[in-house]
Formats: sequence, structure tokens, C-alpha cells
Amino acid sequence: MHASSIRSTLSRSTRVTAAAAVLLLAAPAVHAQRVSAAAIAPQELARIWDAEHVSPAQPPLMDHAEVMRRLAAVVSTATDLFTMEKIGESIEGRSINHVTVGSGPTAVLLWSQMHGDEPTATAALFDFFDYLTRHRGEAAVQRLLGSLTLHVVPMLNPDGAERFQRRNAQSIDVNRDALRLQTPEGQILKALRDRLNPRVGFNLHNQNWRTSVGDPPKPASISLLSVAFDKPRSESPGRTLTKKLCAVIRDALEPFASGQIGRYGDEFEVRAFGDNLTLWGTPVVLIETGPWPSAEPDPALVRLNFIAIVSALDALATRRVDKADPKRYETLPVNESKLFYVLVQNATVINGAGVPPYTADIGIIANRRVRTVEGRRQIQMATNIDDMGDLRSSGALRTIDATGAIVVPDAGYEQGALVDLPDWKKRGEITIAVGQGVRIALLRPDTDGKYRVEMILK
Repeated sequence: MHASSIRSTLSRSTRVTAAAAVLLLAAPAVHAQRVSAAAIAPQELARIWDAEHVSPAQPPLMDHAEVMRRLAAVVSTATDLFTMEKIGESIEGRSINHVTVGSGPTAVLLWSQMHGDEPTATAALFDFFDYLTRHRGEAAVQRLLGSLTLHVVPMLNPDGAERFQRRNAQSIDVNRDALRLQTPEGQILKALRDRLNPRVGFNLHNQNWRTSVGDPPKPASISLLSVAFDKPRSESPGRTLTKKLCAVIRDALEPFASGQIGRYGDEFEVRAFGDNLTLWGTPVVLIETGPWPSAEPDPALVRLNFIAIVSALDALATRRVDKADPKRYETLPVNESKLFYVLVQNATVINGAGVPPYTADIGIIANRRVRTVEGRRQIQMATNIDDMGDLRSSGALRTIDATGAIVVPDAGYEQGALVDLPDWKKRGEITIAVGQGVRIALLRPDTDGKYRVEMILK
């Protein structure tokens, strides 16, 4: 079935009349007072996600075909709740789809994966759709759907997603095409915004795993931005709204990611969609998903996105957002790039280049890649040495204390083996240097002048 042929209408049981909508808007204080007690607690959203989430364990493996299967299932499971339309195609002919849910007077636009290698929020949107379906009979969901009309583009850049790359098939960054509109993806997003004129937008992204926040540096697991519309970063009612929404999200997420929420740099980017949508009349909240200190980071990050999205939309629906304090956003620490994937500290380094041993920290960064192997998509981790020296002002997802150990190039060692210490004067084929791939072994002194291979990193 083609996406464009799937249609549904919202159930009468979840509608509010136009007259009721006018009453709600005319009496905001009463409405806010009535619904505030029933606001959805972030802890309850976390419990729901833990028990019910349908998102994949590894969002980077989602391709366009899987997204389409999931979208078809969303609509077919609740044909009276969701509408889906095909709003265009990518350069390579993959459909770009627009999901609508809700019947409220306030239009909200959410779009994800305009960079093809940024899939976390796409996964969270499927948990959000499932949440609306499962809990549609509950007051909180009925209130949300009666107050808002949600317009969602789950995967704006399907060609980039197929390759797990930032850019589209033209090798253009879609998020720098708001003015020239040379990409079909950019044209589609602009046309949808102009058609809907939404009250607010949510631009959903992933950020580099080097992104840190605070001192000492911690992972910037979520970074928020009230997007500017000019170089002076002027204030406006729209920016005040998005600052308040960011404040709501901060308060919702801090119990789950204390010290790991940052503020994205707010310099005006004249080519970017968020900045221009805000200029065109749709103020935008940017949610950037970053690193998480776990060998399996995706589930925790999808969970944070789910809580953030539902909390922000609930605050809009209940008008609790009106009472939010923008300073809760403005006082967030600004993103930095002080985080390594692995930080080896206080090592004595024999670098394989024929220089005397020296003490150094080794900062390793990592990038995930998706490759198709025997017809199946697989995640591969590419690591390299990004910095060496005194790195005490940096943080890491994983820190290895190498005090008293010798770090040498990996010459085919086996972990746990007893070996001789290599002669530092000899040059080897493998060296430990900035820019090199990671092939290092950590040796510790053992008995009889031997060294034990404690760890191999590669």
C-alpha cells in the first residue's frame, strides 16, 4: 500500500468542539489551573517507556523500508487516530511522509532525521505514536490530542539514512539549504511549514559524541536550543515560548540525566532551517541527542527523547508552559567539545617511532558507521587517536587508569599473555600518534622481568 493512500480521521470521542476550543483559549488561567494537577509526571513517562516501548534497540540500523513498515503499522492499528500522506520524494525516489494526529487548534510540527545518520528521535517518535494509541482513553492523551494537532515527519532524509550519512544523495547538508532550496527534502519541509503555519516546531537531531557539558566535563546527552532568528539573537514572543519549552524539557529530564543536559550554541545560522522557520513565524526548539556513558547507549537516549517530546507537548496542551521560567533554559551550561570515547590516563608510552618513553594521556574518539554485510546492516565502530599529552581537563565515556603501565603499539598480542617489553629504540610498522587508528596494548609489570598484556584497544 502506498503511503499516500493511507487515510484516517480522528475519532469523535477524542475531538473537542470549536466552541470548546474557543472557551479554552479565552480562559487560559482557569484552563491551566484545571489541568495542571493532571500533568504527566516524567517518572510516569519513564515507567511507561520501560514497559511498552516499541523502538528498535539499535536505531542506526533503521532504513527507509523499516520506517515505512512501522508507519503503515501505526496507521493501520489506529485508523481513526492517524493520517499519513506522502508529501514528496527524495532524489532517489524514496517517499517522505507526513503523519497527522490530533484535532486541536494549535498546530505543532516535528521533524526528524534531516541528517541521515541522526536516528535517535525517529525511534522515539514510534514510541510516542504507540503511547498515543495505547493510552488514547486516558485524560492526558485526550487533552493533548484535543488541544494540539501534531504534524510529524519521521524521516526527512531517507537517502542519507540509507547510507547512514549526514548529507543527502546530492551530498548537500539539508539543514543548510533553507534559502537556496536545491534539495527536494528542503523544498518539502519548506512547503509543509508554509501550508501548516504551525505555532511551534521541534527540530530533532543527534550531535557529536565529543560534545560535553560542565566542569568537569560530562556527556552532553541532551542539548537544547531556543533557535534565534537574527544575528543579535533578539527576543520575541516566539523565542520566549521556545525558551519556556526548553525549560520544561530540562526539568523533565534532569532526574534521569543529571548534569548531562546542555545548551546548544545559539549563534544565528542564516542558511539553517530552524533559524529560518523561526524567522518565518514558526519558532523552533532544537533537541540534540548526544553521548551516553554505556556500551549500549541507544535505549537510554531514545527514552530521554520520548520523555522530552511528551513533556513538552503536554506542557503546550495544558498551557503549563506559560508558567515555565525561561531562566531554567538560559542557565544551562553551553556545549563544549571536551569528551573522549576512551581516555587512557597517566600511561608510560612507547610509541613505536624510536623515541624515548614518555608519560601521556591518550584521547580516543569514535564514530559509528553502518555497513551492509551479506545483505544485513551492521553497526561498526571506527576509532582513532584524537589527542595525546596532558588531557586532565577532558572527560570521557570510559576512563582507563594506566598509572604504572606501559602502552605500546599492538603487535598481535593476546590479552593475558606474558611478553617482553619492546625496545623503544626500534621503529615499528605501527605507531601511537594523533590521527592514527587505535591499535594499542596496555602492559603491566609481572614476574621475572616479563609484562602481562592487561588490555588491547583497537
